[in-house]
Amino acid sequence: MKRAALTSRLTGLLLLLAAAYPSAGFAQDTLQPYQLVRSLQLVQDRIAAGDHAAMPMQAKLLEMTDARLRAADADDFKDPRNLRALLVYGMSGGNPVTVEAAVSRAASDPRNLAIAKGVIAYLNGRPGEAIEALRPIDPMALPGDLGAFLALVKGSLLATDQPALALTLLDEAKLLSPGTLVEEAALRRSVGIAVTQGDAARFALASTQYVERYLYSPYASQFADSFVSGVIALHMSISQDKLADITSMMDPEREKVIYLRIARRAAIDGMSDLSAFASARAEQGRDGNTNQGDPRALLYSSLSTVTSDTIEDVRAKLGKIDRSKLSDGDRALLEAAQTIAGEVVAPPASPPAADPARALVAPSPEPEIAAASPTDAAGLPPVEGAVSEQPAVAPSLEAAPAAPNAPTDAATVLRASAPVASASADTTDPTDAAMTKTRRQLDLIDQMLGAAPK
Repeated sequence: MKRAALTSRLTGLLLLLAAAYPSAGFAQDTLQPYQLVRSLQLVQDRIAAGDHAAMPMQAKLLEMTDARLRAADADDFKDPRNLRALLVYGMSGGNPVTVEAAVSRAASDPRNLAIAKGVIAYLNGRPGEAIEALRPIDPMALPGDLGAFLALVKGSLLATDQPALALTLLDEAKLLSPGTLVEEAALRRSVGIAVTQGDAARFALASTQYVERYLYSPYASQFADSFVSGVIALHMSISQDKLADITSMMDPEREKVIYLRIARRAAIDGMSDLSAFASARAEQGRDGNTNQGDPRALLYSSLSTVTSDTIEDVRAKLGKIDRSKLSDGDRALLEAAQTIAGEVVAPPASPPAADPARALVAPSPEPEIAAASPTDAAGLPPVEGAVSEQPAVAPSLEAAPAAPNAPTDAATVLRASAPVASASADTTDPTDAAMTKTRRQLDLIDQMLGAAPK
């Protein structure tokens, strides 16, 4: 409450200054750089907490702060608060040109100059140079406002090569700056790093803290991406009860969307239990408001059971889905599921009538990988990025040798679902052939699902 009240007072002061003087330049010249940067931080903290109405003020403060730092001279930077403000502005994603120019006018001790060098390298996209400059500097030994940002930047830079150390640095950032945009970013990044580390406990803790504090942050969509990916990657280590505990802190609409995304990813990755659980939770809704009519929930729950013993129920459910309410990617999934469901229940094709002229001929069985006819391929919708399956014809290693005078015209090539006529007792069972074709169709659908957008 105190932070919110202080933000309101500072915002009011800036608005009064802007209204009292025709030029906003007077306000930025009157205030010291550290005052402008502090005001900017407080506004950003409110935005992280979900106050999106403060975003226009952030844009104005960024403009004013940049102009003030460009105009700052060596005397301004004799005040250590202004130098720290410059470094914080840089680590907040400030204008690298402004930071570099201002640093050149500031006389400082070697430690602050090293930080400035690392910040400039960081802003200009030179992470290796930034890491080397910042490595020996301990964020916990710096003033809190500067140390928090330094810990966040170092943690972000080391996330790939030294994830364990990165997590420690992000913990320091949270400790030094609770309830701020720094903590929001540190928690959000901790979620993703915990996934790469396979640390389910850390993932669950960081996710819980983020949802409790920053669910309405404008950056929450990035958290949602990491959260869904983490649930999929760590599904063997995170219980469904724990997942339900985390999502129960969300509002009903966000919870539904999260579960739909988990259900889709789980269905595509073949995680039937997780897909069924997430689909059921998405349909269940909350506070008496169910989502049973949502076509996405129906589709994803059907995908998880498309080859089960309840195939007729699945086919009926798929047939009720309103295609017009699905995205292009989900329409492709629906058509794929319907194709597979049809193949599962389709009876084996009847063998062709025996031809007396060929009764003594034992033609080679068609190899499995060559049996995908144009009709089979055409029955599946194209998906962006999917490569059409065109297997090369190769002789089967288990095929019986053909008779010396066996005809080689097209009439001897049969569909995979049809048994091959043979004079020997070792004929192909129609049911086995049908299952072979169904498995081949499943492989093709797997290829499509892998190319579908997630």
